[in-house]
Amino acid sequence: MSEVVIRVNDLGKQYSRNPVRSYIPNPTLREALSGLIDRSRRSVGNSGSQDTTFWALREVTFDVERGQTIGIIGSNGAGKSTLLKILARIILPNEGYAQVQGQAGSLLQIGLGFHPDLTGRENVYLNGAVLGMKRATVAERFDAIVDFSEIEDFIDTPVKRYSHGMYVRLAFAIAVHMEQEILLIDEVLAAGDLQFQQKSFEKIRAIASGGKSVLIVSHAMNKIRELADRAIWIDGGRIRSMGEADSICGEYEEASLKRSPPSAP
Repeated sequence: MSEVVIRVNDLGKQYSRNPVRSYIPNPTLREALSGLIDRSRRSVGNSGSQDTTFWALREVTFDVERGQTIGIIGSNGAGKSTLLKILARIILPNEGYAQVQGQAGSLLQIGLGFHPDLTGRENVYLNGAVLGMKRATVAERFDAIVDFSEIEDFIDTPVKRYSHGMYVRLAFAIAVHMEQEILLIDEVLAAGDLQFQQKSFEKIRAIASGGKSVLIVSHAMNKIRELADRAIWIDGGRIRSMGEADSICGEYEEASLKRSPPSAP
């Protein structure tokens, strides 16, 4: 039997449309006005029947086997990124559960986990420590990370001075060279220049073919078809369809075309 490395069962995540801000002592004028507006909005919302909460995910259930690559597809706001954040233990669900067997590396937001005042070199070691890796192990992989990122001339510069492209390069290089058993990736194939996108794509394909489990969120259906064994289509926080990647991508594309407004003559 194939080994299940991720098991998601009846998963749900609820958010508030009007989150309560934490108390700020001695607020500035801007902060005080912002708090006043928040309280006014909540008062108006509570006076009527409007529900101030919504479900970003609801009744989501699926398994991922060792060595599988799963594409997560859907429109903006469907709940794809929320799902990956739960799997990465960044946020907790309100109902159901997600079990992850083995250590998962993630690239969910460019610069997430970077300390802006530390150099690129220091952030490589910091990320390795967060992932539970020994310093000696990170040192063994350091040159490969820097070489892949192509920012050797700036590796000892504080990352707060990096351009967005440099952030992308270093963050991706760290994620794919720490050799975690499971890799969670959110829209990285849409970041960086075309040359680096293709380089990243080839690296993900190599990781997937090497027996690692990969979950990847992308709007690029051609990339999902090439990378993924299976796809999960999330629509309005719920799984609308899942199965063989080419078939599910086709269903999603057909539905998207039907929703698109006709072009002007």
